[in-house]
Amino acid sequence: MGSDPQYAKYPDLALAQHIFTLTNSSAPNAAQLSSLKVLQDAITECKMAPLYRYLAHPVEGVLNSSGDGSSQKPIAASRKTSAAVNIMTSRKVPHKLDFSWDEKLYGELEKENQSELESFQKEEDEAAEKAGETEVQAAKGKRAEFWARVGDKDKAISSYESVFEKTGVLGTKIDLVLAIIRVGMFFADKQLVKKNVDRAKALIDTGGDWDRRNRLKAYQGLYLLTVRSYNLAAPLLLDSLSTFTSYELCTYSSLVVYSVLAGSVALKRVDFKAKVVDAPEIKAILGDGEDKLAALTGAASAGPGAGDEEMRDASGTTSAATSTAVNLTTLGSSASGQLEVETSIDFSPLASLVKSLYNGDYRSFFAALAAVEENFLSQDRYLWEHRGWFVREMRLRGYQQLLQSYRVVGLGSMAHDFGVSVDFLDRDLAKFIAADRIPCTIDRVNGIIETNRPDDKNKQYNDVVKQGDALITKLQKYGQAVRLRGSERG
Repeated sequence: MGSDPQYAKYPDLALAQHIFTLTNSSAPNAAQLSSLKVLQDAITECKMAPLYRYLAHPVEGVLNSSGDGSSQKPIAASRKTSAAVNIMTSRKVPHKLDFSWDEKLYGELEKENQSELESFQKEEDEAAEKAGETEVQAAKGKRAEFWARVGDKDKAISSYESVFEKTGVLGTKIDLVLAIIRVGMFFADKQLVKKNVDRAKALIDTGGDWDRRNRLKAYQGLYLLTVRSYNLAAPLLLDSLSTFTSYELCTYSSLVVYSVLAGSVALKRVDFKAKVVDAPEIKAILGDGEDKLAALTGAASAGPGAGDEEMRDASGTTSAATSTAVNLTTLGSSASGQLEVETSIDFSPLASLVKSLYNGDYRSFFAALAAVEENFLSQDRYLWEHRGWFVREMRLRGYQQLLQSYRVVGLGSMAHDFGVSVDFLDRDLAKFIAADRIPCTIDRVNGIIETNRPDDKNKQYNDVVKQGDALITKLQKYGQAVRLRGSERG
């Protein structure tokens, strides 16, 4: 067993989501008003002078474009930095929301920040004089958490690195790197996140404990979502469901959403059924009626033998059910053991997406996909950037799933199945066909779609010919270069 996680409280990533919602034109007005209040309260209560300046300063703030120095006007946004672009959507606060700059408030917050820093310095000096290195490191750790709390990215990272250099305990080092990853996620610095995810993996490979190894899976999976590597994110996020403890990263409900979306677009049909459709952790959230009850009591199994009731040993039913039960007592509990209230989420569009895709109900699938885009992809800061790609890939998956079962399909019949017009289906399929994503041809005159079964032998032959041509060309260029150099020496 490893030690309890440290440095897990700050920064508050939920606050970054509120900043995102504040600038998201797709967010409901009520959600924006709620996010504005949460942000204002957090800035005041946590004394977040650096974050307040970063967001709202009339000249330097990322939510300001007027540059007129006015302290009372609602602030619109401009493209200040790449990080600002990633932390927001439209980079504009609606004029109906008053997130204005208050010089007096900023002065008070800055004064209180300075007072806290002086107390940290005093504690560090006393520890250096009267105690040992452990106490000095503890004081430095408090300063690092302070900078993460108030939203000063550069100073938080610098302070965490300073503590890291003087720390010898592997578990603490991993916790410090995870804290730096969260700072990067707060400010949407993907390069910083990638660098430190790799760094954390290297540390864990040297002997990290089970808990931190599982926590890193969630961190890595969430990072991969932000860079559109859903195929790599899916197994990590799905594996995290049964052992999730990284509540400083996101809520359990959010993890379920990320896992289902990643699995839906990335997994093959057999894996999709085993790890998403039949997964008890997902059924406990998305299921209804008997399915949810079965998941909660452990009667459902996500293994490859799910549904093989005839092979079940009646005498072992109770024990088997107990081993697969979902522990819902941990849902929404933080690392400190305190319960956190999760926002109520309507999972019905997500549940409909999974069910309709697997069952081949393509009309419902397209309707559910639109609802998922509206309710999830457009509202989450990690999913928003690649929402168009996700919707396109899911449409492709639906087309591929239907076409692979037939040699010839009527264009009108397929359009009816998906609930779209023939013209839309024609245009949409044409894009995928041109990109070699769907092996078929459209005969618009006869109103049919003919699928072309992939011939592996011919494909291998064509690949060898292409690669051989490329190799011969390179060898010819290399031979010419050698001859030229030989003539120079002569």
